[in-house]
Amino acid sequence: MRIIFSRKGFDSSAGGYPSPIIDGRPVSLPIPARDRSLTSYRDRGLGDIVAQVTRGRIEPDTLCHDDPMFSDPLLSGGHCWFGQSASAQGHLARNGVGKGDVFLFFGLFADPQDGARHHRIFGTMEVACFGSPEQIMRSREWIDPPRRHPHTIGTWDSNNTIYHGPGMLAQSASGALRLTRPGGPLRHWCVPPWLKRRGLTYHDRAERWPRTGELISASRGQEFICDIGRSAIARTWLDSILAAIAA
Repeated sequence: MRIIFSRKGFDSSAGGYPSPIIDGRPVSLPIPARDRSLTSYRDRGLGDIVAQVTRGRIEPDTLCHDDPMFSDPLLSGGHCWFGQSASAQGHLARNGVGKGDVFLFFGLFADPQDGARHHRIFGTMEVACFGSPEQIMRSREWIDPPRRHPHTIGTWDSNNTIYHGPGMLAQSASGALRLTRPGGPLRHWCVPPWLKRRGLTYHDRAERWPRTGELISASRGQEFICDIGRSAIARTWLDSILAAIAA
C-alpha cells in the first residue's frame, strides 16, 4: 500500500496566495486555468473568496483547474476525481501507484488569526480505479463526476490519467492535519518517525531529515510517495489522519 502526499491548490507561484481557513475549515482554492476548463470560481461557489484572497487580481468568473474534484458527501457518499499527466504522472506510474493506494492532498494555507503560512492536508482519496479518460469511464467502479473534469477537456500528454475513488475534504482545520511544525519554517514538517524508515520519494538525502520526526520537504514536485507495505504503525497513523479529515 502507498500513501501519496499530493501538493495541490494555491501557492506562492500558482495563484500567488495561500488558501484560506474559513469558519474553522480549510478551503483549498484551485489554481487558475487558461484553458482545458469549463468551470469558473463562481461555478465552484468560490468567486467572492478568490477575489478577496487575491485582492481582486483573480476575478470570480476566471476559469479554474477544478482538480482534485470532490462530490458532496450528503448527495453521493463522498467521491473524488483526480487527474495527472506528464512527468508527475510518470512518477506515480513508476512507483506503482494504483488501486487501494491513498492520496493525501496538501496545500499552502494561511492561519486565520495571524496569517502564518503553513502546509496542511485538506482532503483524501482511496484509489478504486484509474486509467486514461477513455479507459476509466468503462470501469465498473466509475461514477460520473459532478462537473466536467479538466482532464477530459482539450489535449493532454499521452499518459493523461484520472484516478477515482472514495474521498472527502477535511471538515475542520485540525492540528493533526497540519504538516508545517509550529513556528515554521514552512517546509519544516512534523512527521511520524516511521516515514523516514519507509522512505519518501524526492526526499532521499539525509539532510532532509534533520532530526527524528522532522522533514524538510522538497520545494518542487507534486507527488511524494511512501510505500508503507504492511506496516501496522503506518496504517494506524493513516487511519488517524483519515479520522481527522472526517471529524
